[in-house]
This record gives sequence, C-alpha cells and structure tokens, in this order.
Amino acid sequence: MEWLSAENLVAVATAILGIVASAVMVWYERRVPRRKRIGYRVQLDTPIGDDGQSRRTNRRVGWFTTETGMTHASMVLLRIENDGSQSITRDDYESPGIHGLTVEFGRRTVLGVAVTQPSETSHILDNFTERLGFGYQGSTLSIPRVPLNRGAYYKLLVLLSGGRVGDDIQVSGDLKDGDVHRNRSATPDEKAPLFSRAARLITITLTLCVVALAVVVVAQDDDPAPMGCEGGTLTLTGSTAFKPVLDEVADKYERECADDEVDVRVRTHGSTAGIRTLVTAGTESDRGSPPVVALSDGPKPSGLPKLRENRVAVSVFALVVNEKVGLRNLSTADVRRLYRGEITNWSELGGADLPVHLVSRDANSGTRQVFQRRVLGRGETAHSSVDCVHKDDPTAPVIRCELNSTDLVLDTVAGIPGAIGYSEHNRAARAKGVRLLDLDGETASVDAIEDGTSAYPYREIEYAYTYGQPPADSLVSSFLTYLSRGNGQDVVRTHGHLPCWSPKGLELCARTAP
Repeated sequence: MEWLSAENLVAVATAILGIVASAVMVWYERRVPRRKRIGYRVQLDTPIGDDGQSRRTNRRVGWFTTETGMTHASMVLLRIENDGSQSITRDDYESPGIHGLTVEFGRRTVLGVAVTQPSETSHILDNFTERLGFGYQGSTLSIPRVPLNRGAYYKLLVLLSGGRVGDDIQVSGDLKDGDVHRNRSATPDEKAPLFSRAARLITITLTLCVVALAVVVVAQDDDPAPMGCEGGTLTLTGSTAFKPVLDEVADKYERECADDEVDVRVRTHGSTAGIRTLVTAGTESDRGSPPVVALSDGPKPSGLPKLRENRVAVSVFALVVNEKVGLRNLSTADVRRLYRGEITNWSELGGADLPVHLVSRDANSGTRQVFQRRVLGRGETAHSSVDCVHKDDPTAPVIRCELNSTDLVLDTVAGIPGAIGYSEHNRAARAKGVRLLDLDGETASVDAIEDGTSAYPYREIEYAYTYGQPPADSLVSSFLTYLSRGNGQDVVRTHGHLPCWSPKGLELCARTAP
C-alpha cells in the first residue's frame, strides 16, 4: 500500500484532528469550566405599547390604554445565571461602585423592575436593596453584588419606555478570575445547550472523517494484490495431505496477481516423491534455484544440503478406524502391537469381532513417515495385500496394504469393516464412515495443541523446501511469503493447520524437534 493512498490520508487527518481536539478539550476542561462565569439570557423582549414602531402587534385593554407613557412601553425578561464551575461571592465582583453588574438598554428608558428567583434560593432577594446598589437611572439598570452558587440564577422583569423592541441589551461587569458573557435563548423555557458550539463542531468533524475513512476502506479492493507479485510458472509438489491448502492458496494467489500472468501448478505425489522432484529440477537447472517448491510432512532426509527449508505450519494427523470397530481410544503401546502384527482381531482390544486390516500409505508419504517417527518409533512391516481385502502373503499375521493418497486411505477404511489407517486430521474429521481415535486419551485437536493443553503425539511441522536460495524478486519467494506470512495463513488455518507465523505457531514451530 502506498503512503499517499486515500485511506492513509483520511486516517492521518483523522488522527491529527483527534489529537488536536483532545488537547483542546483537555485545556478547556482544565481552564475554561473552572473559571468563574456569569451568563445572561434575554428570555423575553416584547412591546406592550401600540405606537407602531415594532413589527409585533398586540391588543390592549384597561390600564395599558389609559396610563401615561404606555404607548411606547415594552417588557424585557432577563435571566442572570452562574454557568461556571465555581461559586461566586460578593468579593468576586470588581466593578467600580457598590453594584456588581450593569445592564444597558440602549435608547429605552427603565420605568421599573421586578426580581424573581427559584423558591429554593430565596436568600438571593435579600441582596436587592438600594443600599447594596440596586437601582436604575435612564437606560441603565444597576444590579448588586449577588452571591451565586454554581447553577443558581435569578430573573429580572424590566418595564421600559421608548426605543425599539429588539435593540441590543448588554450586561457588563468585572469578575475576579472570570467573565460575564451572553448566552443564547429563544424562548423563556429554553434550556442551555448540552454541548457547546465548539464541542458540536469537533464531534461532527470527527464523525465525518471516520465515515469518509470507512467509505474509502469499503470501496477499495477487498483483496489487494500481494506484495511482490511476480509473473511466471511455479510448480508445487510433495505432500498430498497438504494438497487442499495448496490448491486454494494457488488459486487465490493467481487471482490476486492476475495482472502478472501467474501460473501455479499443484502436482503432489507424496512428501518423499516431492523432495526427489525438487532435487532433480535443481540439479538439471542452469539458472540456480528452479521454480519448484516441495511441501513435506516433516523434515527432509539427510544428505541434501542444497535444500532450503521454510516452516509453514503445524499439521495434526489422526488414526481412523471403520465405524464398526467400536473403539474410540487406543494407547500408543496397543497401536505399536497392531502394526507389528501382534493383534489380529479387534476383540483382543475390547472392540468388535472383526479381523484387523492395516491400510497404510506408500513409502513416499510424509504422513506415514510422521506416523512411524512420532507414534510407532519404527518402520511398518511389509505389505501383504494389494486390494486391502485379501491376504497375498499367507505367512503374514495381518492384512496390510499401501495406497498412494490420503483420500484413498479414508475411502478404503470406510469401506472395509475392521480397517484402520491414518490421515491428515482435518480431512479425516470430514470423512464419512470412519471414526477418529484418541491416542493415550489425547484428542487430535489443533486448538488444544495451540493452547498448550495437549500432548497429542501425532503432529508435525509442514515444511516448504526450495533448491538453494531463490532470488528475492522471484515468483518462488513471493509465493512462499504469501503462503507463510501473507493471506495464505488464513487458508492454512481454515484447513485445520496452525500457521508457523501466528504467535503460538512461532513458538511451536521453533521448538518442535525433527
């Protein structure tokens, strides 16, 4: 992904705006709300006369029509409130004179004023006396130094004459470590907004940035091309147990690198056969590392120093029996007795009265080599049957056959009562007609192995081998990176393997001994 992409620019802008907004809010929280503040709101400004100067009309009856001066009269309801975070005392007012605040009504003359306040703050009225500075002259109203607790307020209903309704009304005064400011109010009952204009602006801006980022991310290609897509032809060979993973990863890589004319071919015939194919291709190549990757269930044979290994995943394998056998668990010791030919009927192990049929993989199989190394501790006996049903060697204690693929093993075990075989775990779990066996009470489970709660022995690292070190800009290097560290990891996990580049996989792949 390039730095100057749309999603990066929106993401960076959002991050910067978020940091700046957070800093502003911290400053605001620490400085502004903690100041002493008096706010005022003009909640009512209406004519009660009928001189035609105001656009508002009214109907009068009684005293309003007879009293001198009422023709040009108007009324103003003014709310004075402590909207800061600290209480205000008399000593906090620093205006000249004995009064605290001054109200200017422009060209209108004050005729009278009445003070109201909530019943729970009745002590406020005690401050409104002429001795404490309460009074008016001309267009000026003087308000005493009224103590106000946080959130407290009082209201002034002022009768005015002359001027025009709607003329600007100003409340002024000096507060120690504070200020006097105007709050907006359209109606007498309107409450102050929950959030300030600045807070609303920041919230809206951040929301728009996040929405824009989401739109960019959703609109972009869900499957961006892997880093380092290279054109050409690549052959994947080796493990048949890992073939489903290779098929899907190869198809996905080809689609995501479609512009580079990539052709990834999967040709699996067993781990050992795959290693031989790779060695032959490397020996015959005159260009160094050939475009061939061999997947092996377990490490390569000794004596091949030119093969370079890449650990891809931890693979789990399982023993499977025909459903009619009637067993769910075998000890490692009993498995070894079975494959030495010492047990010929399942009834000897508490199972059904059925003859034992050993369905094995051929010598090229990495799954077989892992089974021999991790479970049997030795090689299997010679095969005694071609069709897995009839004994071709009369001297053999049990029927044992060899097949060249995992799918053939699973199908054969499912079709022969008394048959036992082995397979890659995920495919065995989906197969019909077979039952997976626990070993020494341990269940074949990738999750349990990843959690570190299982000592299940039939598992191995899946290796990807190359002949020598392929160039960094080659199709081989690009595909291996995609398989082991890129989007291919999701495919590996989907097929029941633990990627070596996952957090737990790194540990398991590093410590698992050959």
